[in-house]
Amino acid sequence: MASLSLHQTLSSLPLTPQLPNPNPNSNPRSRSVPLRKTLTLSNAKESERGIEFETGDSFFRRESAIGRDLGILAAVIHGRNLSRGPRVLDAMCGCGVRALRYLSQAGAGFVWANDAYDGSRGLILSNLGSEPRFSPDGERRWVVTHLDANRVLFESYLQRNFFDLVDVDSFGSDSSFLRSSMMALKKGGLLYATSTDGYSSGGHRPQHSLASYGAYVRPMPYANEVGLRLLIGGALREASALGFHISPLFSYYSYHGPVFRVMFKVDHGMLHENLHYGFISYCHQCGNSQAFTWEKLGQICCPCNNGGVSRSVVVSGPLWTGPLHNADYLNEMLKLAEEWGWAYTKQNGIDLQKLLNQMIDESNPLLPFGYIKLDEVASRAKINSPPVSTMINALQKEGYAATRSHIAPNAIKTNCPMGSCIQIAKELRHAN
Repeated sequence: MASLSLHQTLSSLPLTPQLPNPNPNSNPRSRSVPLRKTLTLSNAKESERGIEFETGDSFFRRESAIGRDLGILAAVIHGRNLSRGPRVLDAMCGCGVRALRYLSQAGAGFVWANDAYDGSRGLILSNLGSEPRFSPDGERRWVVTHLDANRVLFESYLQRNFFDLVDVDSFGSDSSFLRSSMMALKKGGLLYATSTDGYSSGGHRPQHSLASYGAYVRPMPYANEVGLRLLIGGALREASALGFHISPLFSYYSYHGPVFRVMFKVDHGMLHENLHYGFISYCHQCGNSQAFTWEKLGQICCPCNNGGVSRSVVVSGPLWTGPLHNADYLNEMLKLAEEWGWAYTKQNGIDLQKLLNQMIDESNPLLPFGYIKLDEVASRAKINSPPVSTMINALQKEGYAATRSHIAPNAIKTNCPMGSCIQIAKELRHAN
């Protein structure tokens, strides 16, 4: 079949849901995955925040429910500044659960649900069928297509068919979606981006992280936070090439996968002069971390080596070194979650209220990048690991900023250097 341009297949609504796969001999979402047979519907129903849907044999993670909760809350808050429900593009919709929730819970005025695998069409249509296809005034509310995500994003930009929120739930570290997603957004719109590449964030594939995000990453003890900063830094690089500037509204790490998800606000305009984009170092000898700008990259050293260069110091970057979250936005999300009765409930063992409060605490501008695992403190101090809450209280009494990390349960974020953490931990032991 000859490849069809998108405008030839779209109606003025803006598009018809019966869209043929432009290349039936390949799966445009992934060149390495062969086409499967059409997904069959099952009688088994999944439920998420009161929304029922089917997954068939499609790829679906129940553990991602909290990430979907966060996306819905952000979409609702963003929609308050609009004159109508937000226009949403779910570029890799899977079984359609995210698209369904944007329609049903976020009050989206229009949702474009796209998934490259056309065998999932019946499943997606069945799930979205619980929502009216047209609004009372005759406007189309949702549509389903099966195209390569980048094609949808780029041609939306070319046709000036812009969106208020673009959700790209991609696999691995395919960063090619970052630029095309930003191009498809309205000014001030939201981009919900994803990475699942734990090998790169762990520093095990520095050439791969360099190719995908422009950052050479080495192994560091706070690898999962590096994964979020790597994604933000890559998005920042793409935004600057387009003349945009971005800011993370929240950054969420989930252990399953692992999954790194960041909600960005994307604006037009020049980058800020005090940009949080640079290099970070970690010294295996003393356990301290430092941030460096481009100008001081050649002067990286560690005080434990009397100011000299040490082989125990590893450097990663450039990546994002600034705040992972916007506290004001998170407070609005928490307030909305409380109004909806979501805040005091758990999804797959995760308490949404607790998570949002931890993120708000992590937004303290006094806190540097990274976190300190208390097991590392205990190992260096040659003592048993102190309780997290006890250690945080002790650090705060000493005048340091300290809080839990939502990324690692037995870790703290603090501006206290490792040496002082060790000393405080020893004092706690003697006090008990």
